[in-house]
Amino acid sequence: MPVWCCRCSLAGHLRDYSDTETEGEIYNSLVQYFGDNLGPKAKGMPLVEETSLLEDSSVTLPVVIVGNGPSGICLSYMLSGYRPYLSPEAMHPNSILHSKLEEARHLSIVDQDLEYLSEGLEGRSSNPVAVLFDTLLHPDADFGYDYPSVLHWKLEQHQYIPHLNMEGSMLTISFGSWMELPGLKFKDWMSSKRRNLKGDRVMPEEIARYYKHYVNVMGLQKNFRENTYITSVSRLYRDQGDNGSQDRDISTKRLQNQKSKFIKRNWEIRGYQRIAGGSHVPFCLFAENVALATGTLDSPAHLEVEGEELPFVFHSLPEFGAAVNRGELCGRVDPVLIVGSGLTAADAVLCAYNNNIPVIHVFRRRVTDPSLIFKQLPQKLYPEYHKVYDMMCTQTHSADSDAVSEYTSFPEHRVLSFKSDMKCVLQSDSGLKRIFKLSAAVVLIGSHPNLSFLKEQGCYLGRHSSRPITCKGNPVEVDAYTYECVKEANLFALGPLVGDNFVRFLKGGALAVTRCLATRQKKKQHLFVERGGGDGIA
Repeated sequence: MPVWCCRCSLAGHLRDYSDTETEGEIYNSLVQYFGDNLGPKAKGMPLVEETSLLEDSSVTLPVVIVGNGPSGICLSYMLSGYRPYLSPEAMHPNSILHSKLEEARHLSIVDQDLEYLSEGLEGRSSNPVAVLFDTLLHPDADFGYDYPSVLHWKLEQHQYIPHLNMEGSMLTISFGSWMELPGLKFKDWMSSKRRNLKGDRVMPEEIARYYKHYVNVMGLQKNFRENTYITSVSRLYRDQGDNGSQDRDISTKRLQNQKSKFIKRNWEIRGYQRIAGGSHVPFCLFAENVALATGTLDSPAHLEVEGEELPFVFHSLPEFGAAVNRGELCGRVDPVLIVGSGLTAADAVLCAYNNNIPVIHVFRRRVTDPSLIFKQLPQKLYPEYHKVYDMMCTQTHSADSDAVSEYTSFPEHRVLSFKSDMKCVLQSDSGLKRIFKLSAAVVLIGSHPNLSFLKEQGCYLGRHSSRPITCKGNPVEVDAYTYECVKEANLFALGPLVGDNFVRFLKGGALAVTRCLATRQKKKQHLFVERGGGDGIA
């Protein structure tokens, strides 16, 4: 049962993340850094015939994964037939969960009741399967323990049903072990590279190389089609009263008025492939199921103020980091303005601070706001972010001075405008305005997924159908144990689209989707046998 994985980006590249960031920023940062750069190096997937893919619009696939990140890699891994089992010597510290696992030790986790296993578990995800899988892979990680995974993996090729790839230079928020994917310990891979981990911190470029190596060593590269861009994913319908009619896309309004008249058919995926020489070759293929693993970082949020389009104003950390690495900001006395109160903004502060670039840090919230992400991170595990938070609290601006030191925070302030002479105007909540000369500005206040290839920009899939999809405020609404969209059968979503920002937790989505698809495949095979269709091997 083959799976075809597309890298989805209408503009041809990926971008930034969110104002209320969580650890998922590193996922976004990785894709920002690496999403555009590795495509030509990847081996394409020989789907049916390498030369026939784009010409043969009759190709129908069981699954198409739209995305290019850890979610897609992990889903490909499990759909490729890799199955997690309870290790013979394992003893999970949660005795209740362990006893449940013992009841069906002979079965892979994919074949077990995920709802039953998830009961009573708590963690830093609102999705129960994400919490379950994380506690199996990293028992009691949130309590600071480094217990080994209780799972071991087997490749069962008869279970085959498969996707991804990525590179940069910035500290990650997650420990290396939390960034790792199933079946290949990050520390083991790092040891093979003869690099010692300092305080378990790693660089995104190392994570990217690890992910690339993972795809190759697990044999997943055949599932990827690089330099491919999706322009449309639409559901096809057939008129129920006319068996000879063609499958077609039906407008939302007509469906609402005449829903009983139409039978749901497959998904139609349209797009183009960029080939040698820069030309674009259009394609159209069909899929029984589509999995959205695009992340939430395509469209960086803007302040929507005057002058924001000026060239000294950046909207992503990689753009700013590249300017620093090129030496464009070194030796300047004018500060860099950093806007935002999340972890991406904190990374920008650290980047500037560590390169002796003075910083003006502007954010709308109070430093005592309990929703600030810094208050949710253990200080022992994330000392550098607590250093930034400490500066935010203690190195605030003086009301009677416009002087700027190495770092100055401006809580409860907003940017009114940017000027062509590289000045910005700030305003406090009390209405007081200040003007500063800058060397650069970095606006890191969030981003949204680009789901323009779906009808209604994908809004109808969210918990609030009248609003755009956002990771925290309006994620895609999915079944808790299958990750199938509540409002669209045979369409799945995982990763940041459903609120699983941590790389740790997005793996749970891959488990849930795999279980759902594998269960349905078995039912089809069973019906095939019952109807005398042969030996039941599809």
